[in-house]
Amino acid sequence: MAGARRRASEDDAVPTRIGQAVMLHRGGDREEARNRLSELWRELHQGGAGGDPFHRCALAHYLADTQDDPADELRWDLLALAAADRIADADRRPAAGEVRAFYPSLHLNLAADYAKLGRPEAARGQLALARASARGLVEGPYGDGVRAAIHRLALRLDAAEGDPPG
Repeated sequence: MAGARRRASEDDAVPTRIGQAVMLHRGGDREEARNRLSELWRELHQGGAGGDPFHRCALAHYLADTQDDPADELRWDLLALAAADRIADADRRPAAGEVRAFYPSLHLNLAADYAKLGRPEAARGQLALARASARGLVEGPYGDGVRAAIHRLALRLDAAEGDPPG
């Protein structure tokens, strides 16, 4: 019983630690944020279990943002998507419906990664998935921000390919 309580307490601390690292990143300390998130990733994977899929999704999502190499960013974003898929498939806590709200952002990030890597077709494919999944987002700061970012990336892809905006 004490072990289960200690594990629950540790699980509750993970989002706090992710949030602290995200604040460091947003404050301009990308390297320290990456170091803290990487350490947390290692801790979650001790013993091979990998921790809660929701924590893995959030952690990989934010770790991607701290990467210097676009290929590393892509790898972390793919890990975030895989964790989200695991949650949605298993209908775990948080509810699969809540996780579906992450999909537009996850696909948007993958589209941006592919664009950085000079893979416009893959970028457009992920952008289409981002658009489709964004239809389910409610109006508000998060949904509006994601839809605006999707539109901006579409414009950048069009400009890079010399296509008229669509």
